[in-house]
Amino acid sequence: MKINGKLLLICDDASFTAYLLEGLLRLGDFTIVEKQGLAQGLEAKKEESFDLLFLRHGMPGLDIGNFMAEVRKIDSDCIVILLVGQLDDNEIENLAEMGIYDFISRRTSQERINFVVDKGIRLHGLLASARRLNVGLKETNSSLEKQNILLAKRIEDSAKSLSRLYEDLRSTYMRTIRVLAQAIDARDHYTHSHSENVARYAVAIASQMNLPAKEIELIRQACELHDLGKIGIEDSILLKPSELNTMEWEQIKKHPTIGAQILEPLTFLNGVVDLIRQHHEHYDGTGYPEGRKGEDILLGARIIHIADAYEAMCSARSYRKTPFSKMQAIEEIKKNSGTQFDPKIVEVFLKVADNL
Repeated sequence: MKINGKLLLICDDASFTAYLLEGLLRLGDFTIVEKQGLAQGLEAKKEESFDLLFLRHGMPGLDIGNFMAEVRKIDSDCIVILLVGQLDDNEIENLAEMGIYDFISRRTSQERINFVVDKGIRLHGLLASARRLNVGLKETNSSLEKQNILLAKRIEDSAKSLSRLYEDLRSTYMRTIRVLAQAIDARDHYTHSHSENVARYAVAIASQMNLPAKEIELIRQACELHDLGKIGIEDSILLKPSELNTMEWEQIKKHPTIGAQILEPLTFLNGVVDLIRQHHEHYDGTGYPEGRKGEDILLGARIIHIADAYEAMCSARSYRKTPFSKMQAIEEIKKNSGTQFDPKIVEVFLKVADNL
């Protein structure tokens, strides 16, 4: 069955354009807008909404990092596919870190083009749906839970489709995770790269503890998604510049549970779900959402809790424009050792803090 979509092609190479268009026309009924210059392409993106943006690598004056920043200002959900020549693994990894979703070359098979375009359009639809859901989050908790279940089902369906159509599920899955995490962090410019920083701190702690590689990877993945449940919290609460009232604070405390509920249907994330649910539990039992205490809290969740708290203290927030200094944040962690934080993990954190 042919698919539909609206595509923007920014390419100054006529032969590459012809090669790509030939494949796209066989795949589906697309509306395709072609631009040969970067400025014209960005202007077209401002004027219209597109499911996918194709960009030729190596165009004169192209700085991928700056270009992606400009695109994100226009549409934070934009899916960008790079038209490339020959790239090594390091270049691909660096470009993926900048937000490039996938890559197509002249040697890419028709089947691969079909897969990348199909999955990219589906992902764009998923992100757009998530954003629309967030805008309309003024319904009751019952309605909110139903919407989250629907969103989780869509994510599961997308993952199942990926497993059937593409042999390299892991690389595509990790790109999807990064896009989702960026979409959550992008709601508030104060939290830009928050999940990425939390993951870096937590992995450093877990590595110092000599945890197995598989467990460290689960912790890293949980960090990237630990705030996913904030998609269910209104911007008026998340971005409030003053102290939250009791009702608003109760809404904030639901985000670990909401995040876990969204991901529970995804069986390949079983090891991540409980870490997300427990990452705000306190060692002395005063945390949320379940009030777990001591070693009843998963080790990975106790590690994430310290990393999350440290990153939050060292960053500006809507409610606190001036961040803590590194030493102030470390002292705060030490001060709350044995109450909010596991004292054994605090000891390990102090050993790696200088390198964070």
